[in-house]
Amino acid sequence: MMAEDIQKHSVHTLVFRSLKRTHDMFLSEEGTLPPLDSKALAAWRSSKARDTYGPIVELVKKQQEIAKKTGPASYTGTNLAIANKSDQEMETSQTLALMPAVPTSNYQPSQAASNVSAVGGQSNTSSQALMPRKAPAMPKPQWHPPWKLCRVISGHIGWVRCIAVDPTNEWFCTGSADRVIKIWDLASGKLKLSLTGHVSTVRALQVSPRHPYLFSAGEDKQVKCWDLEYNKVIRHYHGHLSAVYSMAIHPTIDVLVTCGRDSTARVWDMRTKANIHTLTGHTNTVASVVCQAVDPQIITSSHDSTIRLWDLAAGRSMATLTNHKKSVRAVVLHPSLYMFASASPDNIKQWKCPEGKFIQNLSGHNAIVNCLAVNGDSVLVSGADNGSLHFWDFKTGYNFQRTQAPVQPGSMDSEAGIFALQFDHSGSRLITAEADKTIKIYKEDDEANEETHPINWKPDLLKRRRY
Repeated sequence: MMAEDIQKHSVHTLVFRSLKRTHDMFLSEEGTLPPLDSKALAAWRSSKARDTYGPIVELVKKQQEIAKKTGPASYTGTNLAIANKSDQEMETSQTLALMPAVPTSNYQPSQAASNVSAVGGQSNTSSQALMPRKAPAMPKPQWHPPWKLCRVISGHIGWVRCIAVDPTNEWFCTGSADRVIKIWDLASGKLKLSLTGHVSTVRALQVSPRHPYLFSAGEDKQVKCWDLEYNKVIRHYHGHLSAVYSMAIHPTIDVLVTCGRDSTARVWDMRTKANIHTLTGHTNTVASVVCQAVDPQIITSSHDSTIRLWDLAAGRSMATLTNHKKSVRAVVLHPSLYMFASASPDNIKQWKCPEGKFIQNLSGHNAIVNCLAVNGDSVLVSGADNGSLHFWDFKTGYNFQRTQAPVQPGSMDSEAGIFALQFDHSGSRLITAEADKTIKIYKEDDEANEETHPINWKPDLLKRRRY
């Protein structure tokens, strides 16, 4: 089935390209074409008019013939009824031709009947029936306080690539291109511990909520399980053929899911180290994976510009979402709504579980979006390669704040990039991992209110792009 989909997609692409080439060729040769024959053009126009307006012309001719035979003053009885009917039919057909088209999905017979009766003069609501429908306006978004930078933490000597927060909300850990995992105190920002063992960039970290385990993965193809009571590696999960880019822990069962550059996602039994499933189907690097307790239990996004929803029991794909046009580098689940969001350079998109129904686009973050995070207050944050942070109201898609992460003095301006975002478990602090080798912590501005930072909400101007 997957091969057929790929073949269909490639055929559609080739047909579109060939049509475009043909159009461009004729467009370029338009100046060299011979002049049009005026008689042929007039004949074509008359046949077109006859085909379109033939019934109306016949009605007018009948009316004129009746007027000649009986005279304009003697419109009585049957002749008057016929003339009135002809007038009414002609007016109805003309008005219906000018009416705005009703979308097929919203078509209702009662509405069509009311429109026709209004046109025929049977109702006084003709002005309402002929009014075009307004596009759905965005509901008023919830007010969120703006976020401000409160701490910058230095310590890594390479790009900081990933973050994980302890379930007790006391510490968090970061992985970097310097191959070191560092554990920091969340309240003070002080370094507590450094773990070494990876031989390449550490790209993914997860802290287990049920065990004293820290899981790490990197570009060295290794997936490690650290016992935090002894600060030692106790398990290795072997199987990936290339760099591992993301991982997720299942919330209810002892299962770990990793994904990476070998275009697969792998499901591991934490204790036995067994590779339960190898989820194949993506045709390029799998950039992000998330887990939830209900279907779909696993969601992956890839550089092949698709998102896949997986059946964990069967180990196969339930659905493939192809709405994105470019590589999808991040996926995040909403903590309370049964929804998720995905990030790509073309758009941030919101989806409804379990079937992956498209909800809306969040447009405006015109950069390569590397990461997403969302908290319990429905604040969605997107971080990009150019160091820009955008804050969104998740429910309405309203972009209430845009900020640029300041670059650490001494590092190059070109190294303004955000690789990972994570809210702490209270949702009041946002931790970012950046290309200037620092970790930045943001928090809500306590002094802000709706008067100092009003919502710039213009429902008539903000139109949702649905595709």
